[in-house]
Amino acid sequence: MSGEPPHPEERLAEAVRQRAARRREAKRLPSFARNFGQIGILGWQIVVPALVGLALGRWLDHRLASGIFWTAPLLVVGTGLGCWSAWKWVQRQ
Repeated sequence: MSGEPPHPEERLAEAVRQRAARRREAKRLPSFARNFGQIGILGWQIVVPALVGLALGRWLDHRLASGIFWTAPLLVVGTGLGCWSAWKWVQRQ
């Protein structure tokens, strides 16, 4: 019986088992692309709130003619919120 070719169902079942094993292994080992993507997400999570704070501060300073009275604090607040958001995201990962 060892000389008989395997049935198509047996070959399909073996292929499915091998693919499932490869997927489990891929999920277990982090890839360079995944790590690089996570770094990019962290960067945007910090930069976007900082830019929003900067834009809001510049707009307020322009409307109120107050120099950089609002720009600097809102930039710091935006950066702080971005860092807090990134920290929370890392904790969930």
